[in-house]
Amino acid sequence: MTSRLRNWAGNLTYAATAVHRPTSVAELADLVARTPRIRALGTRHSFSPVADGSELVTLDGLPAVLEVAPDRRSVSVSAGARYGEIGPALHAHGLALANLASLPHISVAGSVATGTHGSGHRLGSLATQVSGLEMITATGDVVELRRDRDIQRLNASVVGLGALGVVTQLTLDVVPAFDVRQYVHEVPSLRPVVDGIDDVLDVAYSVSVFTDWQSSHQVWVKEMAADEPHHHGAGWLGGQPADGPRHPVAGQDAGRATEQLGVAGPWHERLPHFRLDHTPSSGDELQSEYLVDRADARAALVALLDLRDLVSPVLQVSELRTVAADELWLSPAYRRDSLAVHFTWLPDAAAVLPVVAEVERALGSFAPRPHWGKVFTIPPDEVRAVYPQADAFRALATDTDPDGRFRNRMLDEYLPAYS
Repeated sequence: MTSRLRNWAGNLTYAATAVHRPTSVAELADLVARTPRIRALGTRHSFSPVADGSELVTLDGLPAVLEVAPDRRSVSVSAGARYGEIGPALHAHGLALANLASLPHISVAGSVATGTHGSGHRLGSLATQVSGLEMITATGDVVELRRDRDIQRLNASVVGLGALGVVTQLTLDVVPAFDVRQYVHEVPSLRPVVDGIDDVLDVAYSVSVFTDWQSSHQVWVKEMAADEPHHHGAGWLGGQPADGPRHPVAGQDAGRATEQLGVAGPWHERLPHFRLDHTPSSGDELQSEYLVDRADARAALVALLDLRDLVSPVLQVSELRTVAADELWLSPAYRRDSLAVHFTWLPDAAAVLPVVAEVERALGSFAPRPHWGKVFTIPPDEVRAVYPQADAFRALATDTDPDGRFRNRMLDEYLPAYS
């Protein structure tokens, strides 16, 4: 019981007056059925109040599940499991997830519910790996959805923001295990990266560009170890390969980052940017992120370049990534291949929020979709306007949860129930 629960960075205080930790699905179902308002809480890596509520329930007390299907094409995992825990266990079975986010510290359920992603021009968000899920509905019943029989309901539910129920277990697509090589290339100017952004981001299996929009620019290239190496030596983009390990944020300890310099290693030790046993990112920050259509990538970045002098004083680093289109109703990559523009800000909301608003104005003509779990100020009606299925989702949430058991202030504002 606490009124001071905070997110992992310590800059978001939850309003909840009670936090429950059931140890069985039956206990969780009973808790949901008798609690007027309740929200599931993941690993508290959100910077928005998307997971907040008057009462919260954590899932890390439920029995751990990691069951590989007989055909070795999927794995069922407990919702509270973290990717950094699943990775080594899957690898021991000779299997892998096709992609991971930059942080292995985050939970599966929380990640997919908010549309979290990694990078890769052919790779969808983490939510696209979900082929099935089990969740507790507002009546306390357990519902199972599967891609092969419930495709539309699954598409509506995976990126569900916790509005449709408490997810207890997910089934994820898997592929044969693979090794990855990671390189960092330092670039003296961002302009050649912007001018050739499509080629840069498509050069390997997974690519990220880190920049402070002024003088520090890095391209992180993650390529399949089984493929022929890409030879991007001195001169590529006017820069040169890093001569040692790098951290995305200038001045931070590179020992927190996953291994670089082209040393091949297992997928789960290279696709994330950060090591599970170290503090991710800088650890003291705010974050924002917007997804725009890949067709608008260069134009959107040119618009942001005009804000570099405004952005830089309150910025730690930006990251540019790609996300393939999907059919998930509330996914920021819904039906469009996307460029994701991420901002890791200084932990000063008063200074940051006016700059966030200017970034949103600069991106306004490109129909930006904000990451649900990060800081944004776009008005609710404008957010709904860029999601073609927003009203369909609202209707589904109202129908399945008529008493608003899973609602919170953010849902009431951005996806209000029908009266």
